[in-house]
Amino acid sequence: VPVDGSHWLSMREVLDMLRQKGHEVVVVAPEISLHIKPSKNFVMKMYSVPYTQEELERDFKAFSHVAFEEGSFFERLFKILENIKRVTYFGVSSCEHLLQNKELIRYLEENKF
Repeated sequence: VPVDGSHWLSMREVLDMLRQKGHEVVVVAPEISLHIKPSKNFVMKMYSVPYTQEELERDFKAFSHVAFEEGSFFERLFKILENIKRVTYFGVSSCEHLLQNKELIRYLEENKF
């Protein structure tokens, strides 16, 4: 199960190499993501999540920009903590919805994942 962002970008190269060596690769991912997109090199198993592409992009953009904002140390620390909380929501929510997706969990169990 890939994590969006730099983790996925590194993992993608490994998956491409595994496919080239004849392995079947299955990627389980939320339907809304920043970088995880379908490819001919692997099978995608996607599941729904309760947020939109716009929300995800907006909050990740805000997270990356907060380090460059002006203000006192405590103002910036507070903003960083708030942004970490919002960005963490996407990961936690994604995991919850994956585990609640009975059809996908059944597929994974039946295929011995």
